Amino acid sequence: QVQLVESGGGLVQSGGSLRLSCTFSASTFRGNVMGWYRQAPGKECELVAAIILTSGSAKYADSVNGRFAASRDDASNTVYLQMNSLKPDDTGVYHCNEPYASDKCGGQGTQVTVSS
Repeated sequence: QVQLVESGGGLVQSGGSLRLSCTFSASTFRGNVMGWYRQAPGKECELVAAIILTSGSAKYADSVNGRFAASRDDASNTVYLQMNSLKPDDTGVYHCNEPYASDKCGGQGTQVTVSS
């Protein structure tokens, strides 16, 4: 099982920004793609961004494209999610995980709350 630690969430007003971090254990992570997922109350887990660790290339869900940016720091085995122009609909628990995980939103995650 991949060891992952997410951080950086918080309470922010609409229009604000947050930067999430995900540190993973290189010994347990065998893939090349890391996904950022979120789960809002009463809703299913959804993919918001995915980054290829070797190239840094990323893709985004339509709902966050142009506002969120994923990046990585190879030296520290950390991926980031810069979230700008936040909206109340962005509220949820954010998780990082590999795309093949059976429960992509099953970890502790980090809570993001955007107030209107």
